[in-house]
Amino acid sequence: MKRYVFDSYAVLAFLEDEAGAEEVENVLREIMNGRAEGLLSIINWGEIYYITMREQGRDIAEQIVDLLDNYPLRLIEAEQSLTLAAARFKGKYRIAYADCFAAALAAQCKAVLLTGDPEFKLLENEIQISWLP
Repeated sequence: MKRYVFDSYAVLAFLEDEAGAEEVENVLREIMNGRAEGLLSIINWGEIYYITMREQGRDIAEQIVDLLDNYPLRLIEAEQSLTLAAARFKGKYRIAYADCFAAALAAQCKAVLLTGDPEFKLLENEIQISWLP
């Protein structure tokens, strides 16, 4: 079964109906129909919260994380091996630490990372990426 790791970029694009929202919706349908699995790192979940809180306030951020509970994404905790893999990406590349968790999760689970964040271009030889517009 195909696996997708959702970066915060992909989730926010979908929730805010930005460029790439349709592609994210298609992947979510694939997951809901049992043809794929969706994963989200707890670190990226937190990133979604703080970005929303900064841009739209705490009440909206709370609503967003409650809404995420209704989506077919399995929330993955940042246990030691995932954190070590993320730290290795961070040590090797100049990308945001939260992004390193999405990349590490994609690598660990042999999943496709769903993102539009250009920072991940540095990792194209390390992980599979499905690029959003």
